[in-house]
Amino acid sequence: MSKKAVILLSGGLDSTTTLAIAKSQGFKCYAMSFDYGQKQKSELNAATKIAKLFSTVEHRIMDISLNDIGGSALTDSAISVPNFNKSDEIPVTYVPARNTIFLSYAMAWAEVLDCQSIFIGVNALDYSGYPDCRAAYIKAFETMANLATKQGVEGKKLTIHTPLINLHKAEIIQKGLKLGVDYAMTTTCYQADENGYACGVCDACEYRKLGFKEAEIIDPTRYQK
Repeated sequence: MSKKAVILLSGGLDSTTTLAIAKSQGFKCYAMSFDYGQKQKSELNAATKIAKLFSTVEHRIMDISLNDIGGSALTDSAISVPNFNKSDEIPVTYVPARNTIFLSYAMAWAEVLDCQSIFIGVNALDYSGYPDCRAAYIKAFETMANLATKQGVEGKKLTIHTPLINLHKAEIIQKGLKLGVDYAMTTTCYQADENGYACGVCDACEYRKLGFKEAEIIDPTRYQK
């Protein structure tokens, strides 16, 4: 029987690489994306195309409303997305509890599918310092998931795979290229336009640009300017 995996797919560089890795490991991939009230929707268009390209068994886009909560530059119209500014503070682009909510949906779908693997493209090196991208958080959620689900109680242990967590962006890009990822299809920017063109100045854009530079790969990103 083929092994199954739920892949959290945003349409960005990291999640697309994660999908490619899961596919290369022989998983039958079920992709899950979220229309969570984010200001820009072009990443969902990218996710749809990427899911088809990698022949996922199914791709679901869950409709939730984190913009009703606000508190993030990605969801709250009253908060602007800032230009890149490397600091030790958690930036306003952090979306409160986003990965916890996303993983909870993935956990529920995995149980319905009789699936014991979830893949998420969190990274704890070249990132903006979000607390829900750390290994300790992922381990804690995995423990909770195995206590909270029927399959966990019955001994079918759920594993949350984080293949990128200790990789730099350049390493992620190099790995993805070897697996056939076309990064021109991906949308990473926090304020991409409706056509997926990136702003080039937000945190996500700067880390992405740095990755291609350090990997000595031509950046295929389409920029607004």
